[in-house]
Amino acid sequence: MRTLALAILAIGAASAAAPAQAQTYDPSYPVCLHVYGKVSYYECRYTSLPQCNMSASGRSAQCVINPYFAHASQGPSAYRNKRYRNGY
Repeated sequence: MRTLALAILAIGAASAAAPAQAQTYDPSYPVCLHVYGKVSYYECRYTSLPQCNMSASGRSAQCVINPYFAHASQGPSAYRNKRYRNGY
């Protein structure tokens, strides 16, 4: 019984000790810098592609559009909705 309890505690401690992964993309900025190396990571702190490209220059990195940007367009435009509504 004591061995079973120690095994359960050990498994619980091992699973709790693993670090939690942070969110990859910051939804506050439209452009992210993807840095390559031993550890690959995203740095979403740029407001434009030229600003990001200046930071990526000379590094093993690439600028990408943030797919989770909070102010990005969501859904079809009002023009498309109006066009489809009037077509029937």
